[in-house]
Amino acid sequence: MGLDWIGFGYAALVASGGIVGFVKAGSVPSLAAGLFFGGLVGLGAYQLLQDTKNVWLSLIASGTLSGVMGFWFYNSGKFMPAGLIAGASLFIVGRLALKMMEKPHHP
Repeated sequence: MGLDWIGFGYAALVASGGIVGFVKAGSVPSLAAGLFFGGLVGLGAYQLLQDTKNVWLSLIASGTLSGVMGFWFYNSGKFMPAGLIAGASLFIVGRLALKMMEKPHHP
C-alpha cells in the first residue's frame, strides 16, 4: 500500500487550522487543539501505512473532531473553520468505516 495522501493531508489541514486560528485571532486553545488533533491524525495515518486495519486512532480523533466542529458549525453557521473541519472529518470517518468493512487480502 502506498502513502496515505488523504490521511496525511487531513492531518496537515487540522494542524494548519490551529496555526491559522492562533495567527489570526491569537487563540492559544486553537493552536493547541489543532496541533494535538493534527498530530493524532498524522500518527493514525502512519499506523494505517503499517496495517490497513489499524483505524482506531484515526477514527476516534476524526470522530471527535466531526462532533465538536459540527456542533460549532451548527451554532455559528460559519463555514470557516468549523464547517470545513466538520465536513472533512465526516469524510474521513466514512472513509475509515469503508476500510473497516474491506475483506482482508491474502496473497
